Amino acid sequence: MDAPSDLLAVLVDADNVPPSRIGAVLAEVARFGTASVKRVYGDWTTTQLSSWKAAASEHVIQPMQQFAHTKGKNSTDSALIIDAMDLLYTGRFHGFCIVSSDSDFTRLASRIREQGITVYGFGERKTPASFRNACDQFTYLDVLGSADGDSALMEASQVSGRIAPRDDSRLIEGLRNSVITASSEDGSANLATVGQLLRKWQPDFDSRNWGYPKLSEVVRATGQFIVEGQRVRVKTDTR
Repeated sequence: MDAPSDLLAVLVDADNVPPSRIGAVLAEVARFGTASVKRVYGDWTTTQLSSWKAAASEHVIQPMQQFAHTKGKNSTDSALIIDAMDLLYTGRFHGFCIVSSDSDFTRLASRIREQGITVYGFGERKTPASFRNACDQFTYLDVLGSADGDSALMEASQVSGRIAPRDDSRLIEGLRNSVITASSEDGSANLATVGQLLRKWQPDFDSRNWGYPKLSEVVRATGQFIVEGQRVRVKTDTR
C-alpha cells in the first residue's frame, strides 16, 4: 500500500487574492501533498467577496466568516493567524500553504518554520520581501496562470518590464554562488542541487518567473553558465 501523501493546510486571505487564481494554486499545492484543510478568510457579508463565493464552492474551500468590527483593522488576518496556530498545535500537518500578498503573515510563516514545518507562500509580485523570505518556498500567482485556462508561461513572458535572465543580477549572483557551493573537484555541480540551494537563499526563485518551464533553460538563458546534461559549471569567459 502506498504511503499517504503529506498533509497540508491551505489558508487563503480572500481580501487580497483574486478568486480566478485559486484553481491554479490548488493544482500547484497538489505537487507538495494533500490539502486536507482548505479555508478562505474574509467578511462574507460584503459585496467585495461575492465572486469568491462561487470559487470557494467549486474548489470545496471552507469560507471562514470574520466581521470587520473596526474600520482600518484587518480582522481577517488575525482570524487566519489564530486558526493556523490551532492547526499547527495538532501536529497533523507536514506543511502550510499561506495564500496572501500581505506582510502581516511574516511572523506566522517564521513561527511555523520554527516547528520544523514547511511553509509554501503564494502571492502577487507586490508581496513584501519579508513575507517571501519567511517562507520555505514562495510562488508568484502570475506564473501559475488562472482558472480560465491562461498559459502561465506565456503570461509570465509577456509581463511588461520583466527582466531577462541575462540582465537579472540577483538571479545570476544566486546561481553563481549555488554552483560554486555545490561544485565538485572538476568545477561542475548537479543541477538539482543548485536549484535546491538557490531556493533556500531565494525562496521566490522559480524558473517560471522568467517564462521557462525548466531550471536548465533559465540557467542557459543567463549566458553565464555551461549546462551539460544534469551538470552545470560557471563559464570562465563570459564576454
